[in-house]
Amino acid sequence: MIVIDYPQHRARTEDVLVWITKKFPNLMPKIAWNQPMFTDHDTFIIGFSVAKQHLAVASERVGINHFSDEIVQAGYDHTKLLIRIQWDSPVDFSLLEKLIEFNIWDKADCSTFWRP
Repeated sequence: MIVIDYPQHRARTEDVLVWITKKFPNLMPKIAWNQPMFTDHDTFIIGFSVAKQHLAVASERVGINHFSDEIVQAGYDHTKLLIRIQWDSPVDFSLLEKLIEFNIWDKADCSTFWRP
């Protein structure tokens, strides 16, 4: 179980996780490294972590690079490995959907948890 101190942060995180579960029922939800994430055939697709100022979305470098312009257009900042969605910013579910679909497609033949 993940502990999220602020009720608004917990509700936002739950909304995102439930949305993914409904939108992508073939993905397997799991907790690893104390973070909720989703996998496909035992390979990482997307993960989340909670920080004081934002919800962090982890997608591996390839996905972040592929969608860098759209991430910035959505009003989010990012590093090489994660996107920061500020708590007071709306969640761009269409961007999350594209990112997840890309990772499922790009990792279809991947046999490792992380990209090699």
